[in-house]
Amino acid sequence: MIARTPPMGWNSWDCYGAAVTEAQVLQNARYMAEHLKAFGWEYVVVDIQWSSPTAVNHRYQPFQELAMDEFGRLIPAENRFPSSAGGKGFASLAETIHGMGLKFGIHIMRGMPRAAAHRHLPIEGSPFFCHDAANPHSVCAWNPDMYGLRGGQEAAQAYYDSIFRLYASWGVDFIKCDDIAREYPHCREEIEMISRACRASGRDMVLSLSPGPAPVEQAEHLKTWANMWRITDDFWDDWALLKGMFERAEKWCIHAAPGHWPDADMLPVGALRQCDDPSSWTRFTPAEQRTMMTLWCMMRSPLMIGAEMVKNDAFTLGLLTNADVLAILRESWCAHPLRTLDEESVWIAPRQDGTGFYLALFNLSDTPRRISVSAADWERCVSTARELWSGASEPVGDGLSREIPPHDAEVFLLS
Repeated sequence: MIARTPPMGWNSWDCYGAAVTEAQVLQNARYMAEHLKAFGWEYVVVDIQWSSPTAVNHRYQPFQELAMDEFGRLIPAENRFPSSAGGKGFASLAETIHGMGLKFGIHIMRGMPRAAAHRHLPIEGSPFFCHDAANPHSVCAWNPDMYGLRGGQEAAQAYYDSIFRLYASWGVDFIKCDDIAREYPHCREEIEMISRACRASGRDMVLSLSPGPAPVEQAEHLKTWANMWRITDDFWDDWALLKGMFERAEKWCIHAAPGHWPDADMLPVGALRQCDDPSSWTRFTPAEQRTMMTLWCMMRSPLMIGAEMVKNDAFTLGLLTNADVLAILRESWCAHPLRTLDEESVWIAPRQDGTGFYLALFNLSDTPRRISVSAADWERCVSTARELWSGASEPVGDGLSREIPPHDAEVFLLS
């Protein structure tokens, strides 16, 4: 099964926007292999605009000339990814990352480059041409590089089949497909075509759909055709966005299961926005970062680090390598909130092996707050509670009551 547990990795967007280079990807891959791989982190994902020779930051350059092969398929810009020279695409970079014991991923936009349709390029492995598949009335609202494809058309399926064959030949393990997760109903058929092409490529690839919010009423369709999908628009280091995630997590948590995962988006920790300011750092406090990691693990969201990892400080590395907290992703199931109020939230998640359960207490207020849970709320016989961030244990009687700082969280394993 693909994505039996929530995928864990790194994505280049938060730190390098559209402008990441091969050298930057490799330095983060080496860091992951040395410091994070042992804790389950494995995917290294190159985000948007890797075919642009002139990208410099998070902003897009409308109607730029993108690197493309003779079949209308985007290829890496050689000035930014020199190992792609000679038609190698991402094959050499993927091979290097695989050699570190990691997996390699790329971002794509739905559809095809406008220029491919305008130039009437042939679709590889088919009798069709790119203009047969393109839908010029379907254009992304925030990045006009691409035309969407005509749903249900043989030519459109042939184009998607051709790009996924190319990605498989490069050794790609993860596809983040953008401009699609929130675009129901008109992208419904495109999701199905992309998924068919991905599964027919001959290589196991995680299929991730962005951006959100995906409509919760389409949960069953998403679970059928994708491995993960965004439940929010781009998530950044803003407390209001983090507090708002509790409502989204409550709606989506029942749909998290092996092979398909609601995605709360990247973790904006550590060194961010490096293409604009090399000294830039997350605006989240340490308490807010604990809250974020605790919620993402309790709801079993995929985890994608947004930082320039080679700049991680001791706190950031500790946040990302707490084995007991990360184990919640693999060892829990059926997580759900016992209650969520404006000032606090309490989540519970049984362990799959029946040996206890996880209990997370979140202070969503701006002042210290005592959060209490009665033993009647968990209806299980337990004697001890171990707090996973601190490692401290305490006896459990009629319940649990903790004084928690503002915007902070504690998570316990009760057994």
